[in-house]
Amino acid sequence: MTGSETLLKPEQCALLLVDFQAGLAFGVESFARQTLLNNAVALARTAIAFKVPVVASTSASRVYSGPMLPALQEALPSVTPVERRNMNVWEDDVAHRAVMDTGRKRLIVAGLLTEACVSFPVLSALNDGFEVFVVADACGGLSPAGHDLALRRMESAGAQLTSWIQVLLEFQRDWTRHETYEDARSIVVANGGGYGMGLAYAREMIHPA
Repeated sequence: MTGSETLLKPEQCALLLVDFQAGLAFGVESFARQTLLNNAVALARTAIAFKVPVVASTSASRVYSGPMLPALQEALPSVTPVERRNMNVWEDDVAHRAVMDTGRKRLIVAGLLTEACVSFPVLSALNDGFEVFVVADACGGLSPAGHDLALRRMESAGAQLTSWIQVLLEFQRDWTRHETYEDARSIVVANGGGYGMGLAYAREMIHPA
């Protein structure tokens, strides 16, 4: 695989979002919860901007975990989460079929909790020949150690670790790609911290002659 083929392309990818629900977010101790939510929303918005199919799945939404977090529902108004019982998306027929129906073999994954409902489908997808990219800063674990160990296990099995901003920049690749420029820029401005502040500042200060 050449360098250009190694880089992510939107038309090759699908995004799997797992269990972004309040009942699970309450237990996250590996990451500041508001930052985690910011990163997950930015990743979801990135998928929509670049027309990447999104599969979302929830579990125990009526008895413990609650619905998908409102900020993600707002970012993904046309995505209905697949409710399942099994911890592993890959072992739930409906959720697994939803991923397979995208027809994409490069799977980008984020969710809660890193130690279980993220790592289980990642390991299963790798075993089935998928190329899997785990958005580590949009995953939350029960402890920093548990989160780190789960990431290390997935990476050892062949998953590639990345961040939401790298996914966006890898998709955009060139700021002269006008068809996605405005959407990509707006996501960075809204969710990209200091980098987003810089882009907003540049737009205000730099004017063509």
